[in-house]
Amino acid sequence: FPSAAANLCPGAEQKVVFITARVHPGETPSSFVCQGIIDFLVSQHPIAKVLRDHLVFKIAPMLNPDGVYLGNYRCSLMGFDLNRHWANPSPWAHPTLHGVKQLIIDMYNNPKINLEFYIDIHAHSTMMNGFMYGNIFEDEERFQRQAVFPKLLCQNAEDFSYSSTSFNRDAVKAGTGRRFLGGLLNDTSYCYTLEVSFYSYMLDGPTSTIPYTEEAYMKLGRNVARTFLDYYKLNSLVERPLAATPKTR
Repeated sequence: FPSAAANLCPGAEQKVVFITARVHPGETPSSFVCQGIIDFLVSQHPIAKVLRDHLVFKIAPMLNPDGVYLGNYRCSLMGFDLNRHWANPSPWAHPTLHGVKQLIIDMYNNPKINLEFYIDIHAHSTMMNGFMYGNIFEDEERFQRQAVFPKLLCQNAEDFSYSSTSFNRDAVKAGTGRRFLGGLLNDTSYCYTLEVSFYSYMLDGPTSTIPYTEEAYMKLGRNVARTFLDYYKLNSLVERPLAATPKTR
């Protein structure tokens, strides 16, 4: 960008949002949602400018590039479901996961960095709409704070369903990014899986289902990015377009 934001200067404190996608190579909608996030954040939209000035976004758009290249549905070149190996990824067998996890841990240990969000984007083959999975915590206040972002996203995205959003700690999901990082990071960090349907979303009940398109997936991504403006209460900083000057006769 032409002028570096204050939060990118050496030594500045940073609020970081870390986003990953396509850990399951067959879940192609996750790439379109991630593309929508990226395209919006690098645009000249007034909201994007405010977000870049106040937050640092780290995005790994394809955690399973070899699986995608091979056309696999769920596993990597070596047959691993990478989203079950966050606890102890091997630099040899799970190199992308190992690298991303190490970067996240390094940021977590840096006193100048506040890693506030981790969002892993997936696609769902049986449910409709976009929705999220979050974690369960013994601390009730932390549990309630975790619900804020999906509630705000529900207000911004017509295809996002808060009623389908759920919070769990199923044993089978223990090795996922959301579960592992939710247990690793401190109580000011929020970790989610963002799911989006492979096929449709509902607006006014099951009688009005609308097929997803690439553009609709990217729109959901744009709405995810915009929701950070509401979450951090930065709305007042967005430049409003000047009102047209009335012409005099």
